[in-house]
Amino acid sequence: IGGIGTVPVGRVETGVLKPGTVVVFAPANITTEVKSVEMHHEALVEAVPGDNVGFNVKNVSVKELRRGYVAGDSKASPPKGAADFTAQVIVLNHPGQIS
Repeated sequence: IGGIGTVPVGRVETGVLKPGTVVVFAPANITTEVKSVEMHHEALVEAVPGDNVGFNVKNVSVKELRRGYVAGDSKASPPKGAADFTAQVIVLNHPGQIS
């Protein structure tokens, strides 16, 4: 979306993204409103899971956002940063020894 300000890009994993939605970027805790949503240079009424989109946001500088930030609905279970987490990893096939 050329010439209209800050346009984060990414894939919608769950829920929907549409203009007017107030989103929060984690872990920076930056809250803003989505002005428009586009996919393949066409404006969307709403983006659904699986869509790779660009979305224009109000009053957020490119310098405030970083690769890897997560955007989510500020009113419905907003994303939060985590200091650590526990995971169970199952290796199905590996050509050598894992140390």
